[in-house]
Amino acid sequence: MTERSSIILFAHGARDPEWAAPFRRIAARLREARPNLPVQLAFLELMQPVLADAVAAMAADGITRITLVPLFLAQGGHLKEDLPRLLDDVRRSHPGVTIDVTQAIGDSAVLTAAIADWALAQHLSFTV
Repeated sequence: MTERSSIILFAHGARDPEWAAPFRRIAARLREARPNLPVQLAFLELMQPVLADAVAAMAADGITRITLVPLFLAQGGHLKEDLPRLLDDVRRSHPGVTIDVTQAIGDSAVLTAAIADWALAQHLSFTV
């Protein structure tokens, strides 16, 4: 049996549905780049699906390995405390699924450099 892998993008969630638009664009870009790679957006709270439901759906589809990408800019309580608890629960519920967790996007030097470059370009566009 071959391993089937996927990506779950994990974001906080908000009451305003428009808040998730940038994350939906990231998911869409991944799907365009790799049409055969299942990509799901999941949320900590306030939006659906929550992480447990996203993992359950992927496991039901035969996914055996998930790369979980936390779309958080900083290592706060959600990543240090909430995410490990959630992962313990979903791993117990789906022992046949391996879940690898990347660093938070804010820990990526490439991403923070891109944000800094973008901020400088925005500043320069107003001061020309």
